Amino acid sequence: MATERLELRRAAEDLGYVERLLAENDLPTADVKSKPDCFYVGRACEEPIGVGGLERYGAEGLVRSLVVEESHRDRGWGTELYDALEAEAKAAGVEALYLLTTTAAEFFADRGFEEIGRAEAPPSIRDTAEFDELCPSSATCMRKRL
Repeated sequence: MATERLELRRAAEDLGYVERLLAENDLPTADVKSKPDCFYVGRACEEPIGVGGLERYGAEGLVRSLVVEESHRDRGWGTELYDALEAEAKAAGVEALYLLTTTAAEFFADRGFEEIGRAEAPPSIRDTAEFDELCPSSATCMRKRL
C-alpha cells in the first residue's frame, strides 16, 4: 500500500496531462476538454501519479478512466485514487456508481462493484458519451451501490 498521502485535485489546469496519460493507456480522450470538471489528478510527493474521472447525474455517478502512471503501479495508488473518487461521489449525494471497463473488471469487483447488463444502467448513465460512443459494446458494465 502507498505510504505517502494521495491528494486529489480537479484537473482543470492539467487537462494536457490527463489526455496524455489516458492516450498512453488506450483510454478515451475525445471529451476530456469538454468536461474539465469531471476529471481529477491524483498527486503524491508533489507529482502527478494518476487520473480518474467522475461524472455526476443526480443520484447516479459514472466512474471514468481510472489510470495510474506505470512508474507508480503496484503500490496501492489505484485503490487510493478510486477511494478518493468514491468519497467525492458520496459527498455529492451519489447513491450508485457505474462504469464500463475492458481491462479492470477484477479491480473494480474487489472494490464492491458487480457486473450488470448495460440495459440495467439508468437512462442518465446509458445516455452518456461513454456508454453511447466512447467505449466498445464489449466493455463490461458494472455498478456499486454506495
